[in-house]
Amino acid sequence: MITINHYMAVSAALLLIGTVGVMTRRNIVVILMSIELILNAVNVNLIAFSKYHNQVTGQVFAIFVIAVAVAEAAVGLGVLIAMFRNKGTVQADEVDLLKW
Repeated sequence: MITINHYMAVSAALLLIGTVGVMTRRNIVVILMSIELILNAVNVNLIAFSKYHNQVTGQVFAIFVIAVAVAEAAVGLGVLIAMFRNKGTVQADEVDLLKW
């Protein structure tokens, strides 16, 4: 039988992979995908605890987190396309749009 500890282990693995991806990668697309992994780890936690406590509030909040993740992906990819058109690269350390 799958217990809440199994869900927490999967969530911790997703969080670890996402955090390592954000910290070590230079490609902005990979960084955005790592942020999505972190948000999915949060969703696994919310749904697992919601099921454990027999309440629906965690599942409803997870739907809102999914909506925020979709908006973040759309805006992030829009900014990424604009930066690629201006600079010709998607490397995070080579983009300096905020500098004068």
